Amino acid sequence: MQVPLNPFTQALARGDKQIGLWISLCSNFVAEVTAHAGYDWALVDMEHSPNDYFSVLGQLQAFAASDTTAIVRVEWNDDVAVKRLLDLGAPGLLFPMIQSVEEAQKAVAATRYPPNGVRGVSGATRATKFGRVTDYVSAIENETTVIVQLETRAAVAQADAISDVDGISDIFFGPGDIAADIGKLGSPMAPEVWALIKPAARKLIDKGVPVGTLVLDPAFASELLNEGFTFVACGTDASLLAKASDHLLASVKERLT
Repeated sequence: MQVPLNPFTQALARGDKQIGLWISLCSNFVAEVTAHAGYDWALVDMEHSPNDYFSVLGQLQAFAASDTTAIVRVEWNDDVAVKRLLDLGAPGLLFPMIQSVEEAQKAVAATRYPPNGVRGVSGATRATKFGRVTDYVSAIENETTVIVQLETRAAVAQADAISDVDGISDIFFGPGDIAADIGKLGSPMAPEVWALIKPAARKLIDKGVPVGTLVLDPAFASELLNEGFTFVACGTDASLLAKASDHLLASVKERLT
């Protein structure tokens, strides 16, 4: 048995547009509901949700039965957390709040076995199908998606250099934290935010680096994909549930006499 191709890694390498959904409700049942909607990728979030390793495991199992590739946003750029998530079989990781080339190098090293990194070795894990994948240690780093998230003005200024770090698959721009960093807290769609992101993204796109982001406006998500962004998440499970719940209640109330 061999390491399977990672559809998301392969699609990004080809430059195929990938539409995603943010998953933060910490439920394998909810994950299964969304898994068969047809999104190219989903982001199981550990940074801004109460997810733990067991809840992430359940969600990975739910998405494994679909054509959607589940990426996990690790809580922090931490070697131990990365090791545990990769052993659980996460096909890729998103590292939050990367601020420098050195931090990007640390993120990559956590996903690589020695001598290329610092990942600890364990044989009988879910990632290796409990020891049945015979080429895992030699082949897995070619299939694991390593995404770094830039979330400040200073990080965006270093986007070009960070993208040159060997092993970085993609660059992800976080408009919410960028907005906060430039004095626009709570306004991720502010023009000033995108005036900062778009030129940096364009430089990366022009040099062939896949770039992505999360926005909650479907029209703007399409616009970004048409402008050259490769992978864009266009909503979150929590926001979809909240909006649908609000809309349903309002629709009934407005018909009351």
